[in-house]
Amino acid sequence: MRNGIDRSRFRDPDPSKYNKSTKSHAYVEDLQLVDPGDARRWLSVGVDTSESNRAATFIQKDASVVHSRASMEGVEMMPVTEALETYDWLKDYLWRHISPEKDPFTEHASQVPHNGYFIRSKPGVKISQPVQSCLYLAEEGSTQNVHNIVIAEEDSEMHIITGCATSSHVTSGLHLGISEFYVKKGATLHFTMIHDWGEQVDVRPRTAIHVEAGGVIVSNYISLRPLGSLEMNPTTILDGKGAVARFNSILVATHGSWLDVGSRVFLNEPDTRAEIISRAITAGGTIIARGEMIGKVAGCKGHLECKGLILSDGLMHAIPELQGHVPGVDMSHEAAVGKIDQREIEYLMARGLDEDEAVSTIVRGFLNVNIEGLPPALAAEIDKAVTETQKDMM
Repeated sequence: MRNGIDRSRFRDPDPSKYNKSTKSHAYVEDLQLVDPGDARRWLSVGVDTSESNRAATFIQKDASVVHSRASMEGVEMMPVTEALETYDWLKDYLWRHISPEKDPFTEHASQVPHNGYFIRSKPGVKISQPVQSCLYLAEEGSTQNVHNIVIAEEDSEMHIITGCATSSHVTSGLHLGISEFYVKKGATLHFTMIHDWGEQVDVRPRTAIHVEAGGVIVSNYISLRPLGSLEMNPTTILDGKGAVARFNSILVATHGSWLDVGSRVFLNEPDTRAEIISRAITAGGTIIARGEMIGKVAGCKGHLECKGLILSDGLMHAIPELQGHVPGVDMSHEAAVGKIDQREIEYLMARGLDEDEAVSTIVRGFLNVNIEGLPPALAAEIDKAVTETQKDMM
């Protein structure tokens, strides 16, 4: 038992037990030539190999960067190792808000690095098309240790779509993703991450986000498919007047899956705003939905909202936390965990649906959260995934 949570059904992965000798994959200039099975998996998490309506594309397969290209002015994208060689100043952004000694996973990622991406929007540039990246596990039982750095320079705007997935034959592995985001004054960054891992894959993202005055970070996270375990709790520091953070997550835990997902936001300056919205369904797995806001100054404002639905025996544990350190903070939360209301089912059945159709309609509506800033094509893909997930659960 830790923090009131029964962890007896949880297995914490040991990075040393996974295969370190990942094979190399060749660089692919033309993504139309990639394996069709890989292309389908990438598209399922929002990454389009046609690169149409994309400002830049980065794809890493195991430890190999197989494609990296920016096609629009004002955006830079390259492997983080190349970026560190290109820009001497970039080393000052590395490990600034995450310590390599934070836990065994960050320590392992720092000691056995497997590249990662560097993405930067230049000052004042509004990038009209999304930037896309894919982190892909293709070798069974292997580990992928990436370190990503994203910088949205002053008064720029950018939307990043990151898809994380495994090859269809991979069932086990370990993904360690260290990500550091820097949103400069007046910049806006939308970041949408879609996960589709194997049934025994363990995932340990470690993320820090620093937002300056007038900056906006909107983070969307979607995990609908079975996986082994996931623990992520990104920390956001709102360090300038008027900085804003919005987090949306849609989670489904099937039997055997363990999802411990949250967001922590420090509101350090006046007029900072934060919102954390979570929708979670357990269909036999465990979901721990966390949300934490720390209000440091008068005039900051935040809201947490966590709603959980239990379809079959599992665990749904909502943990909303608010800390106010001075008079004048304005923070609130609401959390609800339960089953589908029988009255809703009866209402729909009275209008011609059978019971399964009624339950399916309710589940679909519960998961269908309006996520801000999604390109229409990606919104359609997510809607399709929600439909398929809802059918699978039924």
